[in-house]
Amino acid sequence: MSKSKPIYICSECGYESPKWFGKCPGCNQWNTMNEELPNSTPLGKSNITGSSSSQIMALDDITENVEKRISTGNNEFDRVLGGGIVSGSLVLISGDPGIGKSTILLQICHHLGKNLKVLYVSGEESANQIKMRANRLGVTTNNLFILTQTDVSVIVETIKNEKPDLVIIDSIQTMVYEEVTSSAGSVTQVRECTNIFMHTAKGLGIPIIVVGHVNKDGAIAGPKVLEHIVDTVLYFEGEKNYSYRILRGVKNRFGSTNEIGVFEMTGEGLKEVLNPSLMMISGRPKNTSGTCVACVMEGTRPILAEVQGLVCATGFGTPRRMSTGFDYNRMSMLLAVLEKRAGYFFNNMDAYINVVGGLRLDEPAADLTVALALVSSLKDKAVGDNILAFGEVGLAGEIRAVSNCEQRVSEAYRLGFEKCIIPFHNYKSLTKELKINMDIVPVRNIRDAFSALVEE
Repeated sequence: MSKSKPIYICSECGYESPKWFGKCPGCNQWNTMNEELPNSTPLGKSNITGSSSSQIMALDDITENVEKRISTGNNEFDRVLGGGIVSGSLVLISGDPGIGKSTILLQICHHLGKNLKVLYVSGEESANQIKMRANRLGVTTNNLFILTQTDVSVIVETIKNEKPDLVIIDSIQTMVYEEVTSSAGSVTQVRECTNIFMHTAKGLGIPIIVVGHVNKDGAIAGPKVLEHIVDTVLYFEGEKNYSYRILRGVKNRFGSTNEIGVFEMTGEGLKEVLNPSLMMISGRPKNTSGTCVACVMEGTRPILAEVQGLVCATGFGTPRRMSTGFDYNRMSMLLAVLEKRAGYFFNNMDAYINVVGGLRLDEPAADLTVALALVSSLKDKAVGDNILAFGEVGLAGEIRAVSNCEQRVSEAYRLGFEKCIIPFHNYKSLTKELKINMDIVPVRNIRDAFSALVEE
């Protein structure tokens, strides 16, 4: 029997080639072509997941079943999923090491174990390690079963025999399918194992949650096809120096991808933060220049965030520009607009922007808040503690309208703010009640916004 020739597969896009390339022809990434032995069993041809129907059906003949969702008992987690875990779905949850992936899944098992049978498959930890973490988190249930196994064939056979209501795989990079000759974590193994779990979830109607590792760039390790196979992709975000974590939906076939869940890491595990706005602005300094509060939309949820700006004389020939939590290029654009349209000069000043709490503001509605924070620091004049501002700043210095203005103002009123600086074109959409209860200042350009602060 002739020896099988190796093939080279890109770890980023899955491009296959019979010879090695320094630069992948598929995604143009360098040093991503890894040597793999060809599969002894073609992908998708394994019989361990059962055969699928080959009969065609007319669209009108297909009966629409209302999707059955399983509540995890965690409101923030359910919000990101779109209301709960859908039966027969395959969910991928990923994030940096130590961010809290295994912690939150074990906490979910505590609630689901009251009425449902949960199978927790671990390829990284021993049963004793999981027991120790469960004791620390206060997880006590008789319906949680642990399986320390990496062989996909054994895992699938156990799922068929035990018929659990939920399966958790921790993690997909440790799983191995014996018919594939490559090592665990390789592109071929990850792709084949995920494909087997997908067929198992769909065929038996059992939801499966898969934990995925990330690479040094923050993307999910393994082929990009991994994200295409699963139904839902969730990312855990957060800085290690902060106790807050954000769960964000990147892909969801059963709900919106705009929702986020906010958690706080404590000694007892992850706790859901029911009021993220209050969390983000807590500890805000009083009567201090260079700080202003923004209101951004994360899905259907308005969140208040404190933006801090610092402007000081530069000690170098070229002034420094640094931004944390806000796009650097957009900050440079706002500085140019402030110089050209408003007459505030930063050409010999260092400028720094920081969003408190580790939150990242990607929405253009935060433009006006950043501009006010920079000018406040430049003039050393504090923005009032009861003032909130939002709006998109154009290159002509105009303040453009933003979406969900009424929800933003309502959130500010609920948290005790008394004055809102908003785009002029959003003023008409506000209810009469909000206009009476709050001091709403509609502005057309950045000069009007600064004038509203001077009148304060």
